[in-house]
Amino acid sequence: MKFTLKYFYFLSIIILFAACSGSDSIEIDEEKPTISIDYTDGFPQGCTSLIKGETYNFRAMVTDNQELAAYSIDIHHNFDHHTHDDQVAECSLEDTKTAVNPLIFIENYTIEEGGTNYEINVSITIPDDVDTGDYHCAFSVTDATGWQSRTSVDIKIID
Repeated sequence: MKFTLKYFYFLSIIILFAACSGSDSIEIDEEKPTISIDYTDGFPQGCTSLIKGETYNFRAMVTDNQELAAYSIDIHHNFDHHTHDDQVAECSLEDTKTAVNPLIFIENYTIEEGGTNYEINVSITIPDDVDTGDYHCAFSVTDATGWQSRTSVDIKIID
């Protein structure tokens, strides 16, 4: 019995090492995807005013060195004047205020497998009954290995 267990453990160790020692040619993705709204059709640009009741196409270019997987759009109020790390444009802000009926738009989307370039193009209507004022529009993109990038801009919703 001890003889059989000894060989069983020995065989298990050999299988474990064989499974773990694969080809060194496996490429590890160490690059985050990129996301940009800084092109002719990119929307919204920093400090853009959106009119309640109007429909807009939110557009951004996303790329990855290997494969894109998903993206999201997040529009939320900035009535408290918070910031995000990646904001570059500084816009004039209204006085701080308490939200009554703010626009909150958070949607996730998948990207067809195998793509390394994609243009986000999502049509969003600004509801007539939301609070006017300062908002953030944030785009994020995730690649197939889980790396994520994000960019956000200040926008305003007006009457």
